[in-house]
Order: sequence, then C-alpha cells, then structure tokens
Amino acid sequence: MAVLGQIRKRSFFLILVIGMALFAFVIADVFNRAGPNSSSDDPIGVVNDIDMDLNYFRSLVEQTERSYNLSTMESVSTVWDQLVKSTIFNQQFKYLGIDAGKEQIEMMLSQNESITNDPRFQNSSGIFDFGLFVNFLAQLEIENPAAFQDWKLQEESLVAIAKENIYFNLIKAATEVTEKEGKDSYHLDNDKINLKYVSVSYKDIDDSLFTVTENEIRKYINQNRKKYETQSSRGLSYVIFPEIPSKSDEDEIRSELEKLLYDRVEYNDVSKLTDTILGLKDVKEISEFIDRYSEDPFDSIYKPKGNLANDYADILYGLNPGDVFGPYKDGNKYKISRFLDRKKGGSIRASHILISYSGATRANSFVTRNKNEAEEIAKKIYSKARKNVGNFSRLAAENSDGPSKNLGGDLGFFQEGTMTQKFYSFCEKARVGRVGLVETEFGFHIIHVTDKKDIVLIADLTREIIPSEETSNKVFMNVTKFEIEAKEKDFLPTAENYKYKVQDVNKVEVLEENLPGLFRQRNIVQWAFDKETKVGDIRKFSISSGGYAVVRLNKVSAEGDVDIENNMEEVKNLLIRTKKINYIKQNYSEIKTLDEFSQLLNKEIETASALTQNNTILVGSGEEPYVIGAAFSMDLNQPSELLEGKNAIFMIEVNYKEKAPELSNYIAYKNALRTSKRNEIASSLSIFDALKSASEIVDNRKIYY
Repeated sequence: MAVLGQIRKRSFFLILVIGMALFAFVIADVFNRAGPNSSSDDPIGVVNDIDMDLNYFRSLVEQTERSYNLSTMESVSTVWDQLVKSTIFNQQFKYLGIDAGKEQIEMMLSQNESITNDPRFQNSSGIFDFGLFVNFLAQLEIENPAAFQDWKLQEESLVAIAKENIYFNLIKAATEVTEKEGKDSYHLDNDKINLKYVSVSYKDIDDSLFTVTENEIRKYINQNRKKYETQSSRGLSYVIFPEIPSKSDEDEIRSELEKLLYDRVEYNDVSKLTDTILGLKDVKEISEFIDRYSEDPFDSIYKPKGNLANDYADILYGLNPGDVFGPYKDGNKYKISRFLDRKKGGSIRASHILISYSGATRANSFVTRNKNEAEEIAKKIYSKARKNVGNFSRLAAENSDGPSKNLGGDLGFFQEGTMTQKFYSFCEKARVGRVGLVETEFGFHIIHVTDKKDIVLIADLTREIIPSEETSNKVFMNVTKFEIEAKEKDFLPTAENYKYKVQDVNKVEVLEENLPGLFRQRNIVQWAFDKETKVGDIRKFSISSGGYAVVRLNKVSAEGDVDIENNMEEVKNLLIRTKKINYIKQNYSEIKTLDEFSQLLNKEIETASALTQNNTILVGSGEEPYVIGAAFSMDLNQPSELLEGKNAIFMIEVNYKEKAPELSNYIAYKNALRTSKRNEIASSLSIFDALKSASEIVDNRKIYY
C-alpha cells in the first residue's frame, strides 16, 4: 500500500475507472514513451528545449476538469505542474538509462486492493490472477475504448512513478555519511552548556521612537532590488453589482409556491370542462406531483434529523404523516414540506471488532490466520465483550482488523444499504445495548449496537429564490449608467457620488482567475493583460454569480519592475528593527559585565541550562541559534559583547561546559544520520526543486488561457 499511497499523492491521473488499474503490457511501447510527441508549432511551453504539445495539454486539462470538478485555470495549473515535473524527470531517466519493466508494474498493481480484491480477477481460490486481469483489459479495449483510453493515461502515471522510485532509490543509495559526520552529530546532540544572560527584546523598544522616511524605504528597496522584483502584474479597481432578489421578488415566489398547497379549479381546453387539481395537502400521487411542480425532483430517501433543513429540523422531524409545513426559507430556496413516513430506529449506531482472515474480502496483507483460527479468536473476544460491554472500545482498539479500531470500533450512524446485509440485519433486529457475533464476507464481527434513531421521509416542494426580470433590468440600468459616467467623469469620484463600494487589488498575476468577491472571473484578468488595454480603461463584465462588475485598470507592472508600494510596510518594519539594534548597541556599548547590564536595565540575570547546539531555544526569548552557537565558542565566566539575536540583544556568560565523553565508534550516529538524510530525500521535493531551478522553462500558458 505504500506504493499506492505514493501514486495517489503524486499523480493527478488516478481516475477511478472501472475500479481498477491498467494493463501495462498490451501497449508495447509505453515503457519507452516520455509522452506524446510534439506536433504543434506553438507549444504550451518548453522545458530544456523539449516542446510541450498544446493539443495534448488541452486534452489533459479537459479531462482534469471533468474528473475533479476543477475550474479551467485550476486544471491548467495542475496539468502544467505535472507535465513540467514529468518532462524534467524523463530527461533524467533517459540520461541515466532508467526504465520500468513488466515486473515493476505488476508489483505496483498487485498492491492495489481495488484490483486484487475484485472477484473478476481472482481464481477459484480467491487469489488475484494476473492472467484474468490481462484478459479483462484486452476485452475492455474492444468493448469500451473510452474507458481503455482513460486507463492508458493512468498506466503512464504508474510507469512514471515506478521510474521515479528507481531514481530516488539511486540517489538514496549514493547518500553516504562518514564516521566523522556521525561524531559531529553526536557532539551536537550531547555537548552541553549552562549560561547566564541579560537581554533587551526588540519589542521592549517603542516603535514611535524611530522615524523612517519614504526615501529611506525606497533607497533600501533599490539597494536590494532583486528581492523586490515582481512578476508581470496588474492593479485593478472595480465595483460589483450583484443581482439580488428584492423583497417583492421573494414575496412573489413565496406566493406562487403557496398556491400549490391547496386544491384549485382549472379549465381544460381539451375537454372544455373544469378540472379540480389537488394541492400538496391532498394529492395522493405525491412523487408525480413533486416532479411536476417542484424545481427539485422527489427524493425517496429516508433521512435522519441531522440531514433536514438546519433551522427547521426540529419542526420537520416532529411532524406526523400527512402534516404540511411551510413555506419556509432554506438557503436560496423556498420550500413547503409534507411529512410522508417515519421508520422507527432506521438510523443505527454501532461499534464492531472485525477479526479477518487470509482470503476474506479486503483482508489486509498482514492477516495470515485462517478462517477457523479467526472464528476461534472472535468467539473468545465475543465472550469478553458480553461479560463487560464497558470494555468494548478497549477490546476493539487492541484486537480489531478494521479501520475503525482507532475509534474504539465506532462506525457512527448508518442506514440500510451502507453495510453488508448480514451486518445490517443483525443491527436492525437487535435492541440497543446488545452484543452479537456475525459472520460476513469480511470476516467475523463482534457487534455492539449503541443507539437507534428514527428516520423520516419528507416530500419537498421547492422554488429557487431568483431575481425577477424587473430587478435584473434595474441592476443593468444602474451598471450601464455608472459605466458611462465613470468613463466621462473618472471612476473613483463617480463611485463615491453613488456611494458604491470600490474594491482595489494592487497585484493580479497573469494566470489568476479569482479576485476578491469575484470567483472564477478569468475574463477580467485576460482583459487586464491584453496589450490593447491601457491604464485608465474601464469595462463592464457579467459575473458568474449573477450581476456585473465594472472594472478599471489602474496599473501595469512589467516583469522585473520593483514593487515599492506593496513592500513599504514590510521594509519600514525592517528598518525600524535595524534602528532599534543600533540604538541598543549605542546606548549600552560601554557595559562590560552582566551585573552592570542587569542594574542599568533593572532586569534580573536569567539562566539557561543543558543547552546543546541542536537545542537553541531560550525560555522566554525563543529560538536563538546564533547566540547559542556563539556561547559554545566562548571561554568560561567571561562576558560576551552585545550579541544580535533573532528576538533581542543579548549579553551572555557561560558558567558551565560539558563535553560528551568520546565513544569507541560512532557507527550508530552515522547510520541514524544517513537514514535521516535518505528519508528527507524520499519525503521532500528538494531534488525536484533543484532540477527545476537548473532547467530552462518557457511558459506560454498566458497566450492560450
């Protein structure tokens, strides 16, 4: 399962197609393929002279949107990151001659429980049969080409992960540590000092004592230009005009819904007679009525109280069959509800202890006991649970093979259809508090029924609360009027005149799509970065949530520009800190001893003991690695100069040193350090980050999205 976990984390292609993974061997050339060949003259990007094909990129973006319900730009970002990574790694694999063969892929597939536990791929003994799996996929290619194509993408991900594992293992194998490094690690952990100190915290000096001018800030930023250079960005101002239903709109919707409560007489043009149309109170064919008149279809699922409309759950849950409640407001809808039925105890809460065995459905690989052994163990635990049900949680934590063991076996509330039938049947018939032993395809369950609650069936007649045409027209007129006047008289004064709230965004980057108050408005960002759009231009946009936004382009920042405005406060605070340090050093530069420093500040001398070079926290002061590092190089009982720490200025004096005794060898520390470094390689992105920083990457996404 470790490999599967890596696949799930690292690959965005893991599509739950057909509940299994792909045949890696019917496609002969997949192992040598780095990805689709570039056929476009206009690639989406270039990584170290390798073109990233635009059409292939677009197909992956579309698939990602469908599979994960992401926006276009979210999908673009996801696909881009993955393809850049795979391209860089494929270059490394090719250079080093790394490939993944049938054995590696078969191993990875065999660790996927969704495959190995699928009865279609198991032999008569219930064991995963790779041949059956191969035959299934060969047939899938013929009968369901679309599913097979999805799988081919997933297969490529499996191959990529297998290669990546080989690559990282090579790096880990080459990561060595000397015994001298092990010795150093030992002393960093075990050499100790005690010290005395007096400190002046930067927070103790009032900021108001210092003045920082705008020229000082600008000078600092220009002297450290690289740090403050920006990506290409835009500054915007906008006013949002939401289309919100008026009170009269809501009243009208509520009134229309109320009319459906009662019987009404309608003239039938076909029969030339009047018909009586039954309302929600009296209608017998309730599902047909709801499907005809409600905006939401009839829901035949019984629900516990917690799944009913939050504000009215108590009322709805307490109704009797035939009772009608409403209209009431639930979110952005008006509802009238008719209570249909109640199932006593239909929502059940239980805890269980699962004793699995080798060959049982979804049995973990570490379970080696046979069925008879499992039954014997289950009977013993069942006997203990019956005698003392109060120990059930402890017994579950100690013995269960199920994932709920960490919760004391608690499964929460469930209804019919969510548990295997034998399990549910016992719980349904058992009284609250009963303990029983049940066998299912998963093994033997010791079950403790802990609670039961009624579930109810309610028919909801719904209407969405939306603005009327009149309201929408009024909003449009206001927007148009503002847009025209803003262009004629200027944006901000016009907004102030109408008392409209103006939203300012100083830094919008080229691939963004979300702005404050404006969700997924890629069209606004594209307009702002269009070369035809000039500073001062104003434009009206329809927004996805309903309504409009009138937007003004305020600022254009090219790549490499220095962003002074957005860094003013940060730099000001940094310069104030520098002035505080100089102030402290100037005022206390003549101090020679801790006692003198203590008396002058009217502060007690503090102590710290058992400090190591890997333990650099001073209680009350925080992390101070420079101060502690300096302390280890000092002589005993000699006061230091004023030391500039992270959080304060310190004067320290070391009054005790203990050098750890030398060991006959440092192999244990050497091995521990090596393991730590190798684990770091396996668990971090540092290697990829290094490869990426050394790569030449051309990003053309802004051209196409």
